[in-house]
Amino acid sequence: MARVWSEENKFAAWLRVEVAVVQAWAELGAVPREAAEKIARGASFRIEDIERYEREMHHDMNSFLRSVSDSLGEESRWLHLGLTSYDTEDPALALRLVQAAEIIEEDLRAFDAAIAARALEHKDTLCMGRTHGMHAEPITFGLKLLNWLDEVRRAQERLARAKRDVAVGKLSGPVGSHATVPPELEERVCARLGLGVDAVSTQVVSRDRHAHFVQTLALIGASLERFATEIRHLQRTEVGEAEEPFSAGQVDLHLRPLDADQPVIRHQQGSSSMPHKRNPEKCERVCGLARLLRGYSVAALENVALWHERDISQSSVERVIIPDACLALDYMLALFTQIVRGLVVYPERMRENMELTRGVVFSQRLLLALIEKGMSRQEAYPVVQRAGHAALAERRPFRETIAVEPEVAKRLPAANLDALFDYAYFTREVDKSFARMGLLNP
Repeated sequence: MARVWSEENKFAAWLRVEVAVVQAWAELGAVPREAAEKIARGASFRIEDIERYEREMHHDMNSFLRSVSDSLGEESRWLHLGLTSYDTEDPALALRLVQAAEIIEEDLRAFDAAIAARALEHKDTLCMGRTHGMHAEPITFGLKLLNWLDEVRRAQERLARAKRDVAVGKLSGPVGSHATVPPELEERVCARLGLGVDAVSTQVVSRDRHAHFVQTLALIGASLERFATEIRHLQRTEVGEAEEPFSAGQVDLHLRPLDADQPVIRHQQGSSSMPHKRNPEKCERVCGLARLLRGYSVAALENVALWHERDISQSSVERVIIPDACLALDYMLALFTQIVRGLVVYPERMRENMELTRGVVFSQRLLLALIEKGMSRQEAYPVVQRAGHAALAERRPFRETIAVEPEVAKRLPAANLDALFDYAYFTREVDKSFARMGLLNP
């Protein structure tokens, strides 16, 4: 990703556009074919020369064109024929956005595979489902991860749409009128570059396209923040159901002491003062970077409103937010994929936590059973609620407090009551969700 947004790649993309333009002009008969061929064969640039010229000229495009002209002869006069700066810059930006999107697509595929594998691994691992931070009803840890997978697949679809949206070029002159650059040339150049054509542009491709792209990256970041926040909650001492990988005492195959052949043992440290700490610092890092991406999405929205046929207010912003957003998300996806692959899961602690509320998680089952036995919902609800609150307040099993309720004892014999306290009831449909996601046969 760093290579995509390097100065070298930026100027290489500019040169690619300029060469495509000369070749298209030659096809239309406006530039000698021999000159176009010489430019295609010999045009190059030197970054150090561009930087030197820019200190003198204070214009990056003219500095670039001057450096390219240095590599050519008399044929250099055909460079940039009829163009304004953004006739080169916008198609070149589109090329780099496509390159960046392809890297993020690859990241998402790897992330998808990591989540799918762990979801299947824990398809039947029983854990507590929580709403409002409180115990609700049991689910499986695999189902929790499957929900993440579904969100990641939506992210892949959104990114594909956003990539299509920015994969367009424009070569329509200073105000979009095509006065010096006919539409036929624009179409030929964009076809050569593998880009679509912005049907009606100003001096620039309208920035709603770029805002859509950056917002898509920010939305993927928001999903990662949701997943990371879940792990942070589960890693809390009081919960202890899962934690991000921690490398204490692990062999690092990439590091070796200078004076020995023995591998280095890495001892990750979680605190400068408390050696016992294993903090969810990687997940916290993901959450922090997601905030940065959201800020970039706001800046991208601000770039949409330009004066008339274009001002330059968006340029300085894009030079920061677009590369940074791509780099940040690439890093976040790589990091969180490793977190998922190495996630440590504690099924025994999950089971212990399920028992903390002494069975009140079966309250809906009792409610439904009483309704099936003839009570109205309005009658049954306070009965079950009273028994549930008593179990929590008196630290007694819910099975005991519900059994002494007269309306329950009258309608549900002991054997029927026992059958309701079965965790398997809550997970009997889980396989169908996995089948929906294509991880199991229906």
